[in-house]
Amino acid sequence: MTFNTLLNLANHSGGVLYVIAAMLFVALTIIIERSWFLHRVSGCGHAALQQIDRLDQLDTSTLTTFAEKYRGLPIGRLFSMAARFHGTRTREELDASFEEVIMREAPRIDRLLWVLDTIVTLAPLLGLFGTIVGMFNAFQVLSDPGNAPTQVTGGVAEALIATASGLFVAMIGLVFFNGLHNRVRAVVHQLETLKAALVNRLASGSHEHAKELREGPRAVIGKLASQGA
Repeated sequence: MTFNTLLNLANHSGGVLYVIAAMLFVALTIIIERSWFLHRVSGCGHAALQQIDRLDQLDTSTLTTFAEKYRGLPIGRLFSMAARFHGTRTREELDASFEEVIMREAPRIDRLLWVLDTIVTLAPLLGLFGTIVGMFNAFQVLSDPGNAPTQVTGGVAEALIATASGLFVAMIGLVFFNGLHNRVRAVVHQLETLKAALVNRLASGSHEHAKELREGPRAVIGKLASQGA
């Protein structure tokens, strides 16, 4: 099938094939961009969890280093929050702060997937619309006495290309949408795992720090009392 033939089919579909081609381009762009981003986030999250597993406790310097290393990623913001609140928050406060970070990052993780979902739903409908327009053009052949009725068959076959194109775009989009949706769920679960790991390692340190702050004034008062006695 030559380029001129495709161009002629697109013109006879009322421009619907042009729209379907644009939707295919948008869908492929989203698929490539989201696949790369989620692969990067997943890989960095796995590496960060492995590094944390080798550490019993985390200090502010280590957390700051992790935050700089993963800057621009959701896990980088978790580490940044952990470095900011290290030794100053209870377990419940740390858990709430990390949960806020994850909720703020969630829209960024599944960004543009709604566009891919819309394309999956809209492409077959547009293809059907293009087929209907093409069939109108095909049956107009019968209005000319000089044309044979067999020419309608060729027009209908050409009109069905719009439906086939819409289904093709929808099938590609559906496969990758489901795959990307599972990747998003895996990344969110990874963030929840990292949050739990950070809370478990930071909560003990903050508890000891708070204990020292509580016992500090008591020790001073006891010392002054002993001196006065």
